[in-house]
Amino acid sequence: MESSVIAAAKALSLLSRLAAKVRWPGLFDGVDSATEDWIIDQMHTVRPVVETGYENLLLVRLLLESRTPSIRKSSVSEGLTVEVILEKWSKLKPIIMEEWGENRDALIDLFGKVRDEWLEQDFAGWIGANRIYPGVSDALKFASSRVYIVTTKQGRFADALLRELAGVTIPPDRIYGLGTGPKVEVLKQLQKKSEHQGLTLHFVEDRLATLKNVIKEPELDQWNLYLGNWGYNTQQEREEAAAIPRIHVLELSDFSNKLK
Repeated sequence: MESSVIAAAKALSLLSRLAAKVRWPGLFDGVDSATEDWIIDQMHTVRPVVETGYENLLLVRLLLESRTPSIRKSSVSEGLTVEVILEKWSKLKPIIMEEWGENRDALIDLFGKVRDEWLEQDFAGWIGANRIYPGVSDALKFASSRVYIVTTKQGRFADALLRELAGVTIPPDRIYGLGTGPKVEVLKQLQKKSEHQGLTLHFVEDRLATLKNVIKEPELDQWNLYLGNWGYNTQQEREEAAAIPRIHVLELSDFSNKLK
């Protein structure tokens, strides 16, 4: 399962703003608290488009540019709305990456470094800015099946959230974090394990695009696919998922019960 169906992270929005300030030191010069609060609020709305953490930095800057004409460096920021971001992020991202001269790997490293520093300097504050979804802790503790975490987060952060918020320790070899490859490839690895032969396999995810990628792989036909409707997805995506036979749209209460 994806770790974002376990815990919601206000910390992510706060971290994204902090990392953006590190990457672009002058970006927030003269920006008032109301604008910063507005960006945090909008980040919760646009979060469903994010596949990998570094994209949050891009979103923070894009939102700020849309709000502040004097700092605009992107051709797409004028008149931009969150609705457009939700609909066209895959097209917007390469444009702003090029126009801002950014490098994906460098942003990933920066995002991880800033998060590491936050955890080291204020671990309690970072944990406190996250929250676990109701019922998930007990579901994980008493799960009758073997649970794997397949996430775009770096593994150590997923592990910290599980231990501190859910009170659960997942063995390191069952956490597939950033750098372990695309989720479809991880699912292929998992289903090939000898101990999984003949078992029913379930994959719970909150990104519809990821589930669509799984469906494209005939090798993964034996997986039961679920879209967690409490995670980072939109109503439109949930309606689209409901119309796809392979995908079950899952309620949080049903997820917790099924996992037990």
